[in-house]
Amino acid sequence: MIYQGNRITVSLLDEGIANMQFNAEGESVNKFDAETNKQFDEAVSALEKADNVKGLIVTSSKGVFIAGADITEFVSHFNKEAAEIEKWIVDINGVFNRFEDLPFPKVAAINGAALGGGCEMTLVCEYRVMGDKAQIGLPETQLGIFPGFGGSVRTPRVIGIDNAVELIATGKAQKPAEALKLGLVDAVVAQDDLQEAAVDLVKKCIAGDLDWQAKREEKLQPVKLNQLEQTMAFSTAKAAIFAKANPKQYPAPAIAIETIEKHVNLGRDEAIKVEAAGFAKAAKTPQAESLVGLFLNDQTVKKLAKQHTKNAHDINEAAVLGAGIMGGGIAYQAASKGLPIIMKDIKSEQLDLGMGEASKLLGKMVERKKMTPAQMGETLSRIRPTLNYGDFGETDIVIEAVVENPKVKHAVLKEVEGLVKDNAILASNTSTISITYLATVLERPENFVGMHFFNPVHRMPLVEVIRGEKSSEEAIATTVALAQRMGKVPVVVNDCPGFLVNRVLFPYFGAFDLLLKQGADFVHVDKVMEKFGWPMGPAYLIDVVGLDTGVHGAEVMAEGFPDRMKPDYKGAIKHLFENNRLGQKNGVGFYKYEKDSRGKPKKTADDATYALLKDTTDTDTQQFDDQTIIDRMMLAFCNETVRCLEDNIVATPSEADMAMIMGVGFPAFRGGPCRYIDQVGLDNYLALCEKYAHLGKAYEAPQKIRDMAAAGETFYPKA
Repeated sequence: MIYQGNRITVSLLDEGIANMQFNAEGESVNKFDAETNKQFDEAVSALEKADNVKGLIVTSSKGVFIAGADITEFVSHFNKEAAEIEKWIVDINGVFNRFEDLPFPKVAAINGAALGGGCEMTLVCEYRVMGDKAQIGLPETQLGIFPGFGGSVRTPRVIGIDNAVELIATGKAQKPAEALKLGLVDAVVAQDDLQEAAVDLVKKCIAGDLDWQAKREEKLQPVKLNQLEQTMAFSTAKAAIFAKANPKQYPAPAIAIETIEKHVNLGRDEAIKVEAAGFAKAAKTPQAESLVGLFLNDQTVKKLAKQHTKNAHDINEAAVLGAGIMGGGIAYQAASKGLPIIMKDIKSEQLDLGMGEASKLLGKMVERKKMTPAQMGETLSRIRPTLNYGDFGETDIVIEAVVENPKVKHAVLKEVEGLVKDNAILASNTSTISITYLATVLERPENFVGMHFFNPVHRMPLVEVIRGEKSSEEAIATTVALAQRMGKVPVVVNDCPGFLVNRVLFPYFGAFDLLLKQGADFVHVDKVMEKFGWPMGPAYLIDVVGLDTGVHGAEVMAEGFPDRMKPDYKGAIKHLFENNRLGQKNGVGFYKYEKDSRGKPKKTADDATYALLKDTTDTDTQQFDDQTIIDRMMLAFCNETVRCLEDNIVATPSEADMAMIMGVGFPAFRGGPCRYIDQVGLDNYLALCEKYAHLGKAYEAPQKIRDMAAAGETFYPKA
């Protein structure tokens, strides 16, 4: 044994070939955490002293090769000064460089995901052999940073500037065939043959059949392109990347490209220093803080969901009541994940609509070659459309997705409860109606919960699981387990009008209505909020949701929270609805919609909208600058999020932030409303609340904000 640690071992195989194996004891995956970095340094020192090693392979004992750096450690590092971050990165790179400089050939045997630091570990080897089930990539820009363990230096030298920039800027993981085509790996073999292939490659290097020194040398020298070729490569790459990602919202790709441009004409050691400086610059952006926080919040939410499933019943078959677009989407989602589901409706044309929705979604999967026609047929066969309750006796969970009307829901829920087994779970896909109220007609209210999907079901990852006053832990656990089985991210919330997401969304629409009343232009407001980072502005969003749905939801919210959600005037949304402008569903809302060449609705500003809005606009109108619009919209949204924490509707800032990002598209690079408040600063945020408090209760600071500001606290503690 050349080196023995609990993260890394280096042992000698036959014919002078060593095996450096990453094997983090007690961990599910290998990653470059502080202890692994320390042992990597020690292992390299041991190899530098070893005189009996002629070549080396790098392997993993896990299903994942190396998942990358330990992101949980990033927060403490990123809170340091840029110079300290730079030194941390340079020191780690010193070990990677020493490994690369070892006086013998090295081959990485990539058996699973080699991402981030895992990919960079393979790049310090002369050759890379990839298993046919593995993947490789540099996803760091998705965390607001870019590769810092030499990845931005070595990839342009290995696969060319244009390919490297795309790989780094998009963060997309590459499958074996893609990686081989790029030149990111040198061979792809069956998983079972991986170590043998890596050893064979090392032997060929030792025998002189392969010029491994030349492979290394190309990574140590500047990129071999003249200045004109470099300029063209960078210009083309920038145009493609910046068309997809706004550099002001997501600066990491731009910083990465700028850094690569600075170091492509330098030797490795000097280039690494430039990379470290660029990495530190990206790490100090608020976007990096938000996106790293988002990753950690995602892990937290998934852990909490796992804890909720401890008392879950087995789910062998589900059912959905209501076979419209929503019911069809739910049925598709269950069936696509292998779960048999009954789809029940009282009208055959609705069943046709639901099956048509499922067929359409599966057909698109076939078009993209992500599914074969045979697999599509198999998936569709898991959906059983029916007009009666004949097969409901053995169903484990029933999702009610009928019209958003409490009387109709009461009738349907009461009827189905008498037809299912005693321990079957009933879940309502209501978006606003109290679960506790809906349970009042049931004999077994402990078996009843809310299960709020977001439209379109196949795209929106969030499911709110709503706990009524009498919902049992078993019912919550089983519903959470179902959401996970359907590939969704469940967040458990307590019952109130609108639950979490819609309760927070309606003050946002209320703030929009008030701006329009006082003279703001809805197109201008949309542009400002889209520039802020929302996927669509509030006018466009309510058009997509449907103004009828919006008005109904607003009435529920006004009854539940009259102090801040019951306006003393008729707003623009209600007025347009009363003039039969429903949004995309009938072609006119705030905007007018016509089909584009691909058959998708395309919006244009409509003069008729402006004419109607004159009826709801003050005579003494105001002018609003962009920041005022942002402040007023975001105060209403963020304040209600905080009130949901105060009222224990949602348990943690992590869950609140993830729900807003996954449920309504809160800008991911801002990290969620709680993270946004932290970045504005609690004192600054409180001052904004006081500035706009005269507009109404929705703008007044919640007591929790006042208490936190007084105590110098934040939602996310600084490390």
